[in-house]
Amino acid sequence: MTDIATQPEQSEKALFDYFKGSISDEIGYMREQKAAGRGIVGFYCEFTPRDLILAAGAMPICLCGTNKNTISHAETLLPANLCPMIKASFGYAVTGGCPLLNDSDLLVAETTCDGKKKMYEVLSRDHKMHVLELTQKPQQEVAFKHWLAEVEELKQTLEQTFDTTITEQKLRDAIKAMNAERRQILAIQQLGKHKPAIVSGLEIAQTRYRVAGFERHHKQMESFLSMAQRRLDEGYQAAPTNAPRILLTGCPTGQGTEKLIEIIEECGGLVVVQEACSGIKGVYEMVSEQGDPLEAIARKHFNIPCSCMTPNSKRETLLATLASEYQADAVIDLVWQACHTYNVESVLIHDFVRDELGLQYMKVETDYSDSDREQLKVRVQTLLELLQ
Repeated sequence: MTDIATQPEQSEKALFDYFKGSISDEIGYMREQKAAGRGIVGFYCEFTPRDLILAAGAMPICLCGTNKNTISHAETLLPANLCPMIKASFGYAVTGGCPLLNDSDLLVAETTCDGKKKMYEVLSRDHKMHVLELTQKPQQEVAFKHWLAEVEELKQTLEQTFDTTITEQKLRDAIKAMNAERRQILAIQQLGKHKPAIVSGLEIAQTRYRVAGFERHHKQMESFLSMAQRRLDEGYQAAPTNAPRILLTGCPTGQGTEKLIEIIEECGGLVVVQEACSGIKGVYEMVSEQGDPLEAIARKHFNIPCSCMTPNSKRETLLATLASEYQADAVIDLVWQACHTYNVESVLIHDFVRDELGLQYMKVETDYSDSDREQLKVRVQTLLELLQ
């Protein structure tokens, strides 16, 4: 990774145009790599260890699942009362509209929820699939041992699929590469700490990527950090100093499903950090570069405080840390409809935020459609008025 100071200056418009259209670059890069003989591994969840896939010489790609237009196609086979993320993901398989999925040599799935688990069974009729069984008691060492065995089994599948041997040195090299990428993403997330703000929550959300290890995207993220530094030097403010600072928690968002971030910021608030897999959750902890590398990879991913874990006290710990570090004024909890684990856990998060953090809390249960946008706007405006 090059020094930020050596990057050629790029206009903000050109930079954000890149992020908005980066899927085209990623598809082009993926096709180049596949034509050169490199394996492609698609996945859907932050629990998937990208490090291990890189160590196999393959390309890890987070697959599409945020397009509301694919949902109706999924509902021809799946129940309508399923979370929009599952339906949107499956809709791409029905329509064949995701080249990243179509060109994947192997899909890596996980058992984070029953809906996804069963959807993967349907998907496996047409795609080679490896399912990681995620144990869900993070405080129990025996649960971790089982998860480690699952990661070891994935290693064997990758070796067989791509006719390679994943050595300890390959694992260590992949961990270093992924940690560098995680630190870069974390640095962007940490821009939200500035007060007054130099970037908006929506701008930070634009920098998401799908293809791990894609050097062009690394350079664009460096340009984003460089842009933020210029803004800071010039005294730029992305929002008024007194704009309410929102910690967004809960279900992940993605390109096309950012309506709640848009609404919060259109109403005069500022999303300073997302405690979600699409935000800081997956990069807050690095993989240890000491000790057994496979165990280190498994440990980092096992520590992700997803609502599928029980009890999920690490989420409360992370929320307390982020609320303090980012000077949050309130917590908004995003729940996609029919996401039962996040929906039920919101009872605990509500009490924790109100009683332990002493902050305002609002739960938003919605889907990918825009039909409730005006209703949500009224609710968010009411919350923001309470904070001012």
